[in-house]
Formats: sequence, C-alpha cells, structure tokens
Amino acid sequence: MSDNLKQYIDEFHSYLEKERGYSEHTCVSYNHDLLRFNDFLIEYVGNPDISVESIDKQAIRHFLGKEFEEGFSSKTIGRRLASIKSFYKYLIKTEVVENNPSIYIKTPKLTKPLPNYIDEKIINVLMETPPMDTIAGLRDRAILELFYSTGIRLSELININFINIDFDNNLLRVVGKGNKERLIPFGGRATSAIEIYLEKSGRSLKTADKNDPLFVNSKGERISQRTVQRSVNMYLRLVTEGEHLGPHTLRHSFATHLLDRGANLRAVKDLLGHSSLSSTQIYTHVQPERMKKIYKKAHPHGDN
Repeated sequence: MSDNLKQYIDEFHSYLEKERGYSEHTCVSYNHDLLRFNDFLIEYVGNPDISVESIDKQAIRHFLGKEFEEGFSSKTIGRRLASIKSFYKYLIKTEVVENNPSIYIKTPKLTKPLPNYIDEKIINVLMETPPMDTIAGLRDRAILELFYSTGIRLSELININFINIDFDNNLLRVVGKGNKERLIPFGGRATSAIEIYLEKSGRSLKTADKNDPLFVNSKGERISQRTVQRSVNMYLRLVTEGEHLGPHTLRHSFATHLLDRGANLRAVKDLLGHSSLSSTQIYTHVQPERMKKIYKKAHPHGDN
C-alpha cells in the first residue's frame, strides 16, 4: 500500500473540521504541523510518494530533532508531536494502518517560566495604594494584605467566610484544590486591614453569621473573582510593570520572599497547598536569576 501521505493529511483535516467540529484555527494548526512533517519526510526518504505504513518512530524522532535544531521551542515541538499522534489515532481508527509509531515518542518536557513576583519594597508601596476614605478602598487594602500575607489563590480568597477566620490565633482555614483544607497563619498587618474594613462597613465578627462571606460587593453579596482580579491588576499596574499581573503575582511574591529569607521549601509547599514538592521547586530558581542580575549590574566585567 503506497497511497500518498498528503492525501491522508487532507482527509484528516476534513475529519477534524466536519466530524469533530474543531475550530478553523485548530484545524489550520494541525494541518500546518502535518504538512511540515510531510515536507521533512519527502527530503528524509527522497521520495514524494510516501507510504504512511513506511513511517517509523525513527523518522518521527528525526523530524522533531530537526525542529529543535531550527530553534523551535519545546512547546511548539510538543504541539507538532501532538498533531502527529492525533493523526495516527485517526489512521488507526479508519484502519489505514495497523501500527502507531508515534506512541513510542515521549512529549518533550516544557521549560516552566519563572514565577512573576515583585520586590519587597514595592509591596510596601502597593499596600498603601488603595484609598482609605472609601469602603471599597479599605476592602481592597484588606484583600491585598491577605493575599500577600497568606499566598492563597484567588478562588480561595473569594470563598472565605467568617467561620474560616481565627483572629485569636491569626489563622485562616481555606479549601484548596482537590477539596483539601489547610490552615495558614497571617500577619498583624492583614489582621489590622481586615478589622478596619469590617468596622467601617458596619460588620462585625460578633454579629455576623459565621457563614457570611468576608469580602462583599456594594450590595452585600460575595465579591466576584472578576472584581478582585480587576482591582488587584489595577493596583499592581500603578506600582510596577509586567505582563499577567494579578492575584497570582502576590502568591508568587509571598513564596519568593519566604524562601529569600530562609524558609524551608517543604513549609512553603504546605502553605501554598501544593500537592507535590516539584510544584514549589520552581521558586528555588528565582534566587539564582536574581543573583545573576545583581552580578551583571555590580561586577566590572558582568556584562562582558
């Protein structure tokens, strides 16, 4: 059997578009990757009429290797491989081939980007940014302080009720991913900011229902994720530059500053609610990067 590979790529494109209902953008991406693979194979085999059954795992590995050599990122090459794997699943399903060589190829490991954090000095400026003469401003100040004091996720902050806060012991109980509960200590500045917010908004731990939300909007309803995201982003943009600024920036800053000051990695893992240490270890890469910047700035030959 020596049907042309291009024919099956065209049929696969039509299948994704008409039967699977994939978006035009997704179909074009798959098609682009597979046509690159086809062009490589023509050169690799030296024959434009390529049999799909003649393609082995070695040919796929060589294709991915060539993509690496041409400077494509791990993410792009991972997508190329995903396109090939999907293509072969289609060929197996339609009984064009009996064997799938792509199953033997592992997806390249993606390099994780360093977490986005802000300097300790900027944190102090940030906390003074929300206005003190409005309830919304006091609420936002309390939100910023609690984010930075605990490193909690946006979803965790939204769902805080009065029953979750222990002011006597400065402990916060949150429910994280996988419905796992954890206790997190919080500092005096967060305590003070929350108390001022509650007092000025006419709410109190003594009179409120234990299941009432801590942070509410102007209607007294639980504040939305969108509102918090927008507010935190706005305040961050007033004091720093960067992309993708938001509550996660304060979470990353919380972890980075703890480790900078000698905190144990496992303790930071538990505070963040990570299921494995590998998720927390990315923060250990921040310090070497910072040291490189200091070195380049301070050393006479740092830029050479």
